[in-house]
Amino acid sequence: MAAGTRDRILDALETLLLSGGNAGITLEAVAAEAGVSKGGLLYHFPGKEALLVGAVERLGERVEEQFARAQAEGTSIAEWYLLPASEEPDSDVHIARSILAVMRSADGQYERVGDELTRIMRAYDERLLAELGDPVLAEIVRLTGDGIYLGQIIGLDAPNPELNRRVIERLLSSVPDRTG
Repeated sequence: MAAGTRDRILDALETLLLSGGNAGITLEAVAAEAGVSKGGLLYHFPGKEALLVGAVERLGERVEEQFARAQAEGTSIAEWYLLPASEEPDSDVHIARSILAVMRSADGQYERVGDELTRIMRAYDERLLAELGDPVLAEIVRLTGDGIYLGQIIGLDAPNPELNRRVIERLLSSVPDRTG
């Protein structure tokens, strides 16, 4: 029950961040959105900073799960990074929602929130560079993937699958072993 309650609280926080940003976040509002008492929220998160850090840490866990899933499926990190987000439950779209919510919370008020978000985003950079071995190509892949991802977050259609496949092939054609 505790893990479910914790996730429900973090889901409520994300909903509030996405609808109104960080300025209006109060423990009372998050507790009400999650359907828990303020005491129940405080059991899991002793204050607003702990709540925001909890959201970033959960995002980091989800990102690590994404990396592991891609590798288990035999998809290189670069190929995976260039694919549009899936619409399936617990998929990349849900993580995109978490990323956007966390970005809205990183307003400089809590240094640890910004530090954790930076650490998560650097993990993408490090994995792409380690896999591709070419810093320029790694940066091109990151920027292209970010554009695909952010387009979906704001409601643009996913790229045409055939065109996206050709983009991936062209960008990664110089990489000797694309199985990651």
